[in-house]
Amino acid sequence: MSGNIQLLSDTLAGARAEGRAALIAYLPAGFPTVDGGIEAIKAVLDGGADVVEVGLPHSDPVLDGPVIQTADDIALRGGVRIADVMRTVKEAYEATGRPILVMTYWNPIDRYGVERFTAELAEAGGAGCILPDLPVQESALWREHAEKHGLATVFVVAPSSKDERLAKITAAGSGFVYAASLMGVTGTRESVGAQAQELVERTRGTGTGLPVCVGLGVSDAAQAAEVAGFADGVIVGSAFVKRMLDAPDDAAGVAAVRDLAGELAKGVRRQV
Repeated sequence: MSGNIQLLSDTLAGARAEGRAALIAYLPAGFPTVDGGIEAIKAVLDGGADVVEVGLPHSDPVLDGPVIQTADDIALRGGVRIADVMRTVKEAYEATGRPILVMTYWNPIDRYGVERFTAELAEAGGAGCILPDLPVQESALWREHAEKHGLATVFVVAPSSKDERLAKITAAGSGFVYAASLMGVTGTRESVGAQAQELVERTRGTGTGLPVCVGLGVSDAAQAAEVAGFADGVIVGSAFVKRMLDAPDDAAGVAAVRDLAGELAKGVRRQV
């Protein structure tokens, strides 16, 4: 079975045709439970997200701030496994027909086996992977299997990335480019910053035509509208996770993330 990279590309192109940025949400698998996480992801898509990144919980998430680390800890203590991540992708995709990506560090894939991981992700209906710590120069094996199975390879670029490196990353990647809006870890912030717009412009300047989506720091509709003014997609993670953590129970958490998705969906349409 082939993965859904084309669905991802079509979704991003569709948002652009509507004159807006895509809304990309992140939630970790297994949080607060595997079933609860699936319901939350479906709620986010129902609320207005175009794409979802399913986080593969990791014990040492170097890119993630304290909010996502807390959620990862809950998922890991609950015994979440890669099989649960694949189930989350499968059920979210089958229920919504939307592009579902996995965001993961390289070590779990390396230990699981690249061929096995890519085959199972494609079988689940996944659209690809975001790989924040896989250097592009060490990615040939992954890209070979991802391409074979119809999966996107999304690399992360940062304001510190030199133009030469940006060119190599965008040439090797597919689906879209994840532009980290600033140096540091994930989390909500009062301002996304001018660095993000400059990074988007430099990344587009490589000429590959890949959409450039911005994450790290976006937490409300006004910030989503700001980023939507210059990016192809707006990525929101910690704000969704925080709504879940702050909710008094799982049902309230699901309702809270659905509401936030609706607010952010208005933001990417600049209806703030």
